[in-house]
Amino acid sequence: MSKLQEVNAAVAAGKTKAIAGLVQEALDGGHSAQEILDTMIEAMGVVGDKFSSGEIFVPEMLIAGKAMQKGVEVLKPQLASESSTSLGKCIIGTVAGDLHDIGKNLVALMIESAGFEMVDLGVDVPKEKFIETIKANPDANIVALSALLTTTMPAMRDTVKAIRDSGLTGFKIIVGGAPITQEFADEIGADAYARDAGGAAVKVKELVS
Repeated sequence: MSKLQEVNAAVAAGKTKAIAGLVQEALDGGHSAQEILDTMIEAMGVVGDKFSSGEIFVPEMLIAGKAMQKGVEVLKPQLASESSTSLGKCIIGTVAGDLHDIGKNLVALMIESAGFEMVDLGVDVPKEKFIETIKANPDANIVALSALLTTTMPAMRDTVKAIRDSGLTGFKIIVGGAPITQEFADEIGADAYARDAGGAAVKVKELVS
């Protein structure tokens, strides 16, 4: 098994103790930080698929996310020197009435790993707070909204509408969460939809390219 495959397998298996050493070995072996990051994102994509299909559950997904986080910590100095420019800034939050942050935190981690500066508003974020934060961060080029409950889907719709009605421009809106579908994203006027954290990282890069 190559070092990259070992890193990939360690993230997928949530090997939080082993991952930092494996990432360092991959770097020492001549792999670029970007290559290593890409293989970790790929592993999280597989984890996300397994979660979606019910093969694994939240604890396994969280521990894989934690392993990824530890791997990214080793890569951060390398990534900073490899890519002199950040891809942009992403404002993220779970919409009003929804207190779930597990998925949102994983998505934030993945988007940050992909090269974005993150502004994390946390959970139960009113639409006014999103608008205020966009105004305070005119360089933000992604706004990510999360909802885990079907009962908070209307809050997501209201938030997207309020942001659009505010007249603020220069960014793309991406939405996601368990009850959200591509159809719903299209219906409420979002620019993109991601099914899981790995997908979100890929999608935001496409949105700004």
